[in-house]
Amino acid sequence: MRSVCTLAVTAALSLLAMTAGVHAQEPKQGGILRIYHRDSPGSASIHEGATYSVNVPFMPVFNNLVIYKQDVPQNSMDSIVPDLAESWAWSADNKTLTFKLRQGVKWHDGKPFTSADVKCTFDMLMGKSPQKFRQNPRKAWYEQVNDVTTNGDYEASFHLKRPQPSLLALLASGYTPIYPCHVSPAEMRTHPIGTGPFKFVEFKANESIKLTRNPDYWKKGLPHLDGIEFTIIPNRSTAILAFVAGKFDMTFPTEVSIPLLKDVKSQAPNAVCKVEPNNVSTNIIVNSTSPPFDNPDIRRALALALDRKAFIDILFEGQGDVGGSMLPAPAGLWSMPKDMMEQIPGYGPDINANREEARKLMQKAGYGPDKHLAVRVSTRNIPVYRDPAVILIDQLKSIYIDGELDVVETANWFPKIARKDYALGLNLTGNAVDDPDQSFYENYSCGSERNYTNYCNKDIEKLFDVQSQETDINKRKKLVWEIDKKLQEDVARPIIFYARTGTCWQPYVKGVTVMVNSSYNGYRYEDVWLDK
Repeated sequence: MRSVCTLAVTAALSLLAMTAGVHAQEPKQGGILRIYHRDSPGSASIHEGATYSVNVPFMPVFNNLVIYKQDVPQNSMDSIVPDLAESWAWSADNKTLTFKLRQGVKWHDGKPFTSADVKCTFDMLMGKSPQKFRQNPRKAWYEQVNDVTTNGDYEASFHLKRPQPSLLALLASGYTPIYPCHVSPAEMRTHPIGTGPFKFVEFKANESIKLTRNPDYWKKGLPHLDGIEFTIIPNRSTAILAFVAGKFDMTFPTEVSIPLLKDVKSQAPNAVCKVEPNNVSTNIIVNSTSPPFDNPDIRRALALALDRKAFIDILFEGQGDVGGSMLPAPAGLWSMPKDMMEQIPGYGPDINANREEARKLMQKAGYGPDKHLAVRVSTRNIPVYRDPAVILIDQLKSIYIDGELDVVETANWFPKIARKDYALGLNLTGNAVDDPDQSFYENYSCGSERNYTNYCNKDIEKLFDVQSQETDINKRKKLVWEIDKKLQEDVARPIIFYARTGTCWQPYVKGVTVMVNSSYNGYRYEDVWLDK
């Protein structure tokens, strides 16, 4: 899996790479790449989205300042390469990061790209612009950025309040495209304008998304494709059958489950498939301000009730990983050692003992065999959410909790949980990069828009800053382990598992670099071509 060490990315989502076919022959020009999409995104604006359902179809429209090199198996600071920036440099005190920008780049509407677009993008992300994003899930990434300044049309500088080495990694995420100054946030939701290899054509909600080749792309000779078409098919089995029948050239990235992968290989043996871990945790979100979940004993009981291995065995035939907030090893670079993780309540191997302790906590809170807690378990209405939610409901019965499944459409899901309009839920958290700054600040800092559980621990938040400034990787890792352990002990957002999933494409699709977090890391399909 492609772990994004520095950029934590989506991200996420995360990090594994596989090159499908080294180009023995010259790439062919032309053709439309047909991909099915798992659901209908809430809008076309990546900066306002909290799901890679937005990144996958719309990242080909954009460029970043910098990006991860797509064919490096594990992302790190060393694999970050220029994109709209030609080069970058840190100041001597490590508090200013300056980018020299590429000249001659044009937006899809013909206007020139300049440093003003960089400043506008980050002013909006930091909430300093008169124009506002409707949702701003990654504002917490830029808490340490004091200001972004320009020096002429082709130089932009990020001025930090304190050193933050991971800033460059955050900027390389597929969640960090540069937006045009002259296009409003409202327009970007419905008709995005970028500088990328493909131009937006149309987005029909619940039907399709279409992109066409940008003939003026600043990378000469790219892209090879004439366009990309995404057909929205929420039913995963229906989508796979269509892929097997040849109606699609590629599956939605990292969406093929292990059982469905077997169907693909039996019915389309020539299909190329790659299974990798991905930087997406399946977790429980608990509204800690909503009774009875404001009671820490009940939250602790939830964590103790989990049989994580059962989830992995049932859903992925054993192909999954148990971890904390950070992506598990060996793909992840920041995960706790196994012996440390097993000291956390609920992570030990004795499930019966864990659940007995959970039942005692529930009885202490007033529940028991004769008085169960009835609760709606909210989740997003796609299989990767619904399936584990059903298992969770079954497991909670063992501790006197009767759950009722409450499914929510994608367009409503993230706004619903961001405004804390739920009591208990099953969520998937895609990390845009494998870096602690991204995970900790975005998901656990007090007041962050993506802190869906209202968890707030000021002492832990101070440790976020300590690890963020640490330049010694080994020292930083130990700090990260202690923070992650504390987050799990606090039941901030109980992590159930990390999945391993597949991506498949037809044998005539060439030049594909599939990454678990291809979408998070800015995968644009610009090198893909069809050998038909």
